[in-house]
Amino acid sequence: MFLYMVMVLGITGICGLVYYSCWLRVPDSIRLYSNSRQNLEFKIPASGKLYTGGTPKEAEDWLPVSLSQPLTIVAGEEASSYVMDVRLLGFIPFKEVNIQVIDNMSIIPAGIPVGIYVKTEGVLVVGVGEFNGPDGITCAPSKNILRAGDYILKVNGSQVESKAAFMDSIRRSGGMETILEIKRGEEVISQKIKPMLYENGEYKLGIWIRDNAQGVGTLTYIDADGGFGALGHGINDIDTSTLMKLENGSLYATEIVGVRKGVNGTPGELTGIIDYDPNNQIGSILSNTGKGIFGRGNDQLLRRISAEPVPIALKQEVVLGKAEIICSILGEPETYEVEITELHLEKEDINRGIVLKITDSRLLELTGGIVQGMSGSPIIQNGKVVGAVTHVLVRDSTCGYGIFIETMLSH
Repeated sequence: MFLYMVMVLGITGICGLVYYSCWLRVPDSIRLYSNSRQNLEFKIPASGKLYTGGTPKEAEDWLPVSLSQPLTIVAGEEASSYVMDVRLLGFIPFKEVNIQVIDNMSIIPAGIPVGIYVKTEGVLVVGVGEFNGPDGITCAPSKNILRAGDYILKVNGSQVESKAAFMDSIRRSGGMETILEIKRGEEVISQKIKPMLYENGEYKLGIWIRDNAQGVGTLTYIDADGGFGALGHGINDIDTSTLMKLENGSLYATEIVGVRKGVNGTPGELTGIIDYDPNNQIGSILSNTGKGIFGRGNDQLLRRISAEPVPIALKQEVVLGKAEIICSILGEPETYEVEITELHLEKEDINRGIVLKITDSRLLELTGGIVQGMSGSPIIQNGKVVGAVTHVLVRDSTCGYGIFIETMLSH
């Protein structure tokens, strides 16, 4: 009986691994260029139906497809969408794949360093604690009321403009009960709270707050309308690790003045000088998402980018092997050789869809591999932009991750 159970568990585990492996090979969505012919190879024991008139419940027309053999899809001239209902072995429910036909797209790869400044929506609570009052008694007025990651938007109905203004309003509260409007996740709630006296005689809430973030990153691209994308990942608060909700932000011209080389176990870093003078501003940041920061550049930024537009590669066009990244270590954008070692078309962590290794001896000599500040460096393969660098692999500074440009552009 024991051996029977072991055998059943073993078979179940193997089937689960096979199912998961097949799941990773087939993305939830596939984009195709209009008026093109696309060859797809999934190499899994599955078949299904391609619905041409909407969802499987709505559509009347469908075509049979097999994913165990190369599949060729010919897209028409107009943008359209389809749904492919896939079943393992022809009968085990697997997944529905959305297929979208899109217009061809080209972008200008940048690879220049930029200074980043973002202002949060209200003030961000990064920690909740306690303090001693004038009588030495421990006070914790925010305990069980506020949480790390909360955004305080209003105080007694008045908009919170800055960290300094918020702290001043609490100091002047006189210890009276205060109503805070808080954004917690996607929910906006009101909380009553009573400031208490600190040992120096000022009223406080016992919280740590932040209202901005700044740093150095790499500009990935500019599109035909002057829009830009950078970083390839969002700006997260350093203490709470949550994506910062943006009120406004700006890009500034910057210069790299130092490089701390990365070694295994310790990421390196690019050091830049940022002059936050309005005359040095080169763009406005309009959104901070998990796929990067996005906004619109001004004429000063457009004058700095001399490259020509380059077509983008869709996920299924990216292959293992040689590629290049563009980044600015010595002042001007340069291309450096890399190798794409893994591709994950269906990965929950969208910022790690591409795994790459730095192979260029010049870049290894300068930085030791991928370092902080290189996030956003465009990845080029076969004359197309395929993605952007996002993270370094801490245990091996020569390796790192990237996001597919198709994913980045769908922000």
